[in-house]
Amino acid sequence: MLWAIIGTIVGLILIFVIAWISMANGIKVAGLKCNEALSGIDIALTKRYDVLTKMVDVVKGYQKHEVETLTKIVQMRSNMSMPERQDASNRMDQLSGQIRILAEHYPELRSSQNFLGLQSAIVDVEEHLQAARRLYNANVTAYNTKLVTFPSSMVAGSMGATPRQFFEADPTRRMDVPMNF
Repeated sequence: MLWAIIGTIVGLILIFVIAWISMANGIKVAGLKCNEALSGIDIALTKRYDVLTKMVDVVKGYQKHEVETLTKIVQMRSNMSMPERQDASNRMDQLSGQIRILAEHYPELRSSQNFLGLQSAIVDVEEHLQAARRLYNANVTAYNTKLVTFPSSMVAGSMGATPRQFFEADPTRRMDVPMNF
């Protein structure tokens, strides 16, 4: 009888330890997925910067007036905080708007093959960036869920895990876009 009780206690302790390790590993894996998705945003922002910079240079060669120089818009480094990443993204959004304004002021530019290529490139990099942001936010949701649901919240607390920030849109980008034709 005593051996059965000892065996049951050892079995319960073993189950508890295995469950604890499993939850801790799940939290770590979710955190790594967040880091990977954040890297995807960095890659998309870098692609956006590289493509737009090159395409703007091509358009500059065609037009008579220069587009405002692209500098310090995206300086993606691994130590950049989420607010800094959002700020860099917002500045690139402003650049895209400036390109559209430029097209309105120079109708001959709008019909240029170079400018049409620029517009296509902008659409492509924006879609890639949006996909990277959605993936990041999905991974943050999964990670943060592990931090607040029982029993993994107990494991997360013991690990010192903290919630991650979502990539959020600039408030001005949430408003309806006026369509004036």
